[in-house]
Amino acid sequence: MALRMWASSTANALKLSSASKPHLSLSRCFSTVLDGLKYAESHEWVKHEGSVATIGITDHAQDHLGEVVFVELPEPSGSVSKGKGFGAVESVKATSDINSPISGEIVEVNTKLSEAPGLINKSPYEDGWMIKVKPSSPTELESLMGSKEYTKFCEEEDASH
Repeated sequence: MALRMWASSTANALKLSSASKPHLSLSRCFSTVLDGLKYAESHEWVKHEGSVATIGITDHAQDHLGEVVFVELPEPSGSVSKGKGFGAVESVKATSDINSPISGEIVEVNTKLSEAPGLINKSPYEDGWMIKVKPSSPTELESLMGSKEYTKFCEEEDASH
């Protein structure tokens, strides 16, 4: 009963009601999913701007990993292939491979992550980006999910566990 009263008063304070449409859609796990990015089933995101695509892991992925303590990234001027690993993220819970959602030439690596791997937890879509790639096959982006599809994918994946 107290929880229901707290939720009701919080909703009133935030001016939320079931009749109004929210401006921000949050998945059941409250991970942030941004519009304008593309998402892979392996929980990497891609932001394609001009001739360069920035790649990182999603908020959903970092949330499930927990506190990131080490990041292994490739050298600049190498290449990545869609679906193949290019690095790893080590957290207090586990070590996970990072797969590239697209193919291309690596043009930049986020060197800040070697000194501050926690940037992935604090800012997965901005300061926690991992690599920048010049796509070799831009049509690969079309096979990735948009924000609504990725949100639904995460909700279904979480429900099955």
